[in-house]
Amino acid sequence: MADVIVFWFLALVTVGSGLAVVLLPNPIYCALCLAMTMVGVSALFVTLGAYFIAGVQLIVYAGAVLVLFTMVLMLFDLKSETNAFSRGVITGAIKVACAGVLSGLIAGAIVMTLGQRSSVVSPLAEKSAIDSTKALGKLLFQENVFAFEALGVLLLVIAVGTVSLARSKGGTHAKH
Repeated sequence: MADVIVFWFLALVTVGSGLAVVLLPNPIYCALCLAMTMVGVSALFVTLGAYFIAGVQLIVYAGAVLVLFTMVLMLFDLKSETNAFSRGVITGAIKVACAGVLSGLIAGAIVMTLGQRSSVVSPLAEKSAIDSTKALGKLLFQENVFAFEALGVLLLVIAVGTVSLARSKGGTHAKH
């Protein structure tokens, strides 16, 4: 019973923050709500026992992708961008169409979920999943460690470059 309550709480938080990403006008708040959505999805993976996927979800999406979104947002003039996308008949029609498609996808997922029966994972399949995860970890962190280090340096250079461009004369966050 407790796991059902936890699932529905996490599902409501995830769907609510996902809707806030689409509905809020401020891009910074949208990025924060997207972070909450990613954390909620990761927590749902933890409840399913998929700890590796939950960790990857947090590290890759909630960490790296949201840092990239925030750096991109620093480069834009948010007031003019908000005005460009918040008015108009075409953008209103696109928003309504997207809401309809999203509602249809949610309804279809609910219908498909109610039509399926739960399956039990055999212990043999669980053991092979652990072995393959261990092999993947060894491959990534022993044989390809230089690629991870180079990627870290590259991301640091991108972050410093983005902040310096945003703070330069004429940038969106320049000191006036």
